[in-house]
Amino acid sequence: MRTVFALWALVSLVIAMPDGAVAAQTAASIEYEFVARPPGLPAGFAAPPGATLEFLAIKTLDGVRVDAALWRPGARPASDTTLVLTVHGSGGNYHGNPSGFLGKGLVVKGYAVLGINTRQHDDKVNTDNFLDVRRDLDAAVHVARALGYRSLVLHGQSLGNIQVQFYAATSWDADLKAVILTGPFANLPWKSRHLLVQNEENFRQLSEEAVKALREGRADAVLPVRMGWITGQPVPVTGQHFLTYRSEASSTADGTYWIRRVPRPILLVRDGADGVVEPFEPYMLLSAGTAPGALPPSVKLVVIPNARPRSPAAHGFADNAPALVDAVAAWLGELKL
Repeated sequence: MRTVFALWALVSLVIAMPDGAVAAQTAASIEYEFVARPPGLPAGFAAPPGATLEFLAIKTLDGVRVDAALWRPGARPASDTTLVLTVHGSGGNYHGNPSGFLGKGLVVKGYAVLGINTRQHDDKVNTDNFLDVRRDLDAAVHVARALGYRSLVLHGQSLGNIQVQFYAATSWDADLKAVILTGPFANLPWKSRHLLVQNEENFRQLSEEAVKALREGRADAVLPVRMGWITGQPVPVTGQHFLTYRSEASSTADGTYWIRRVPRPILLVRDGADGVVEPFEPYMLLSAGTAPGALPPSVKLVVIPNARPRSPAAHGFADNAPALVDAVAAWLGELKL
């Protein structure tokens, strides 16, 4: 079944009728429908006893399809249940770590979880425009409301952390109760230039090619120059991704800027063996979020111990899934959510 609803923020067209009356026409809308389980999902990506797992296809205001997975705790009414909207990291998806196990773990503890695939999921990594991803989150939030949820928590992992911060800082809706940031970097433009690329000539070439692509009206095209990335290998990148995420001259993907503008409690969680986010980065966010004049009523940092060597897998809490679920649930409990 497909459900369509028009958003309050849109201007409608007005058509004159023969009798002088006018008829409003919807200029744009968000649509969603429940769909069959997509093929290729891991067998373990299934609802635990007493819970349900359903799948949705959501159409954003600009017509992009966002696939989603909805975990619901038994027959508990949506109006009495807090829903966690979870957003994956670079090239991730709703069933990868940690979004997948968070959904399964939190639903057991009585929370609903809506995991989404943003427009930069899987093979679309490093192609998106940071400013456009907000539409994916906005569509998911409106769908959650349409399903009856009145208490919403935003969760972002890695790259999703800055997307969630941006949304929370620019959407002060009363039903957005809290923000959870896992594997959070601090300032992505600075990190990209000085920790990932570490090559000033390469960075200059990326900048020039990205601006050239923008000027020529092909910002979504892959650049002829590759970019250093978390894997240690140069990867393809589009001009719009570089300009809106990586360029110090034009990007706004800086958590130290957005976190102080989020008017909700914030939880930061890092795995002690995270091989992608440096140990100092969450502390930069903590410092910014608790600085004089910052808006968050509270910012809590949890570092989950991990005796193993640093690794990319630990960035997704592969060794600490139960500990992450417990840390998130305990914090939500402290907030009485």
